[in-house]
Amino acid sequence: MPQDPQVKRSLGLAHFVSSIADNSGLSILDLGEISQPNVTFITTLGHRLYSEDLLRTLDSHMLDGDLAGGPAQPDRIEGFLHECLGFPASSLDGALVWDTLQYVSRPLLLAIVERLHEVLKPGACLLTLFHASERPQELPLFSYRIASPETLHLVSRGTRQSIQFFNNRGIEKLFERFSSVKFFLTRDNIREVIVSR
Repeated sequence: MPQDPQVKRSLGLAHFVSSIADNSGLSILDLGEISQPNVTFITTLGHRLYSEDLLRTLDSHMLDGDLAGGPAQPDRIEGFLHECLGFPASSLDGALVWDTLQYVSRPLLLAIVERLHEVLKPGACLLTLFHASERPQELPLFSYRIASPETLHLVSRGTRQSIQFFNNRGIEKLFERFSSVKFFLTRDNIREVIVSR
């Protein structure tokens, strides 16, 4: 029997929505599980939404786990990036990355962040989330569904092993090529981060 979703007030989401609300016809990328509420919310604002379930694609590319936790070959990383982030340079106006970056190995993580920097337009925002655990561990995995400009419904997708731990300094370093990184305090164990290209 499906569980009722957790309701989360999200200042990071509110900031992201405000960054795209005054325009129309923008191109937004959602890297979480494809969700009709997100499609409806973004298209109602007058934008196009491209959905790519990054973790599902990651799983489909894994033969022996090398993309998730071990040394990944450059050609396999490039194939993964082409499938998930095969957009022209500076073609996207925003990205909803959610908590997907915690579940990939360092080589793939750096490649994903670099590709996001390439495909986002200057000034574009991305919203990403990091669980505040102090070590890699099995974490609850959610589908993040937009209920309002500052409310998310978190629908359980089970659990998944995080690959690495991120503190605030590590997150800033990860996005050092971007123009700014802003953290939002929350009452739960999830850090909300807005990164501006």
